[in-house]
This record gives sequence, structure tokens and C-alpha cells, in this order.
Amino acid sequence: QVQLVESGGGLVQAGGSLRVSCAASGRTFSSYAMAWFRQAPGTEREFVAAITWTGNFKYYADSTKGRSTISRDNAKNTVYLQMNSLKPEDTAVYYCAAGRIAGPAAGYDYWGQGTQVTVSS
Repeated sequence: QVQLVESGGGLVQAGGSLRVSCAASGRTFSSYAMAWFRQAPGTEREFVAAITWTGNFKYYADSTKGRSTISRDNAKNTVYLQMNSLKPEDTAVYYCAAGRIAGPAAGYDYWGQGTQVTVSS
């Protein structure tokens, strides 16, 4: 069982940066692939980024590629999403997820409650 708690969301101006974090409980965090998804009001949840359990491979959605960086610290049981050059369309609730396989189409077994990111124009 893995419990995920996101933090770091907030209000930021367009062009700014923000880093959201996801703290995981459980001794097996380092064996899970981790991912970030987001959901804006009235839209379906969409993939943002994923990272393998080793951190050696990372995957990004086209919409955020080049502007976001996913990373993890297995010693701290934490995964991060650094977002730069934020746009109003990045406004969403950001969720972290844990699963056995990384990737946009992979199924994820555990989800956090989400953290709101709002980008003002």
C-alpha cells in the first residue's frame, strides 16, 4: 500500500515557475514508477510526466515537454514536478500516481488527492 500526498500548488503568474511535490508513505516507494497527471475543470485527466523507479527514464506530454522536469528522491520518498514558463492553460489540479510501469498509457495503482495550480494571465 502506498499513500501519496501532493503539496506545493498555488497561484503563479504566467511565465513563472512552480514546483509541486508528492510525498509517499510505505517502504516500497523506490520500486514504483511515478507519474504526474492534471485535470482542469470540465476536462478529462491528462498525463503530464512519468519517471521510472530508477529515475533513469522519463516521459513527458507534448504539452509540457521542455517546460517541465520530473524527478524523484527515493531517500525522501518524494517525487517532484518542476514547471517553468507556466501558461494559463496549465491551470489544473495536479495529481501524482504510483504504478509498476512508467508511461502515459500505463495503469497506476495509487493516486494522491491533488494540489491546485492556478496560472494567472
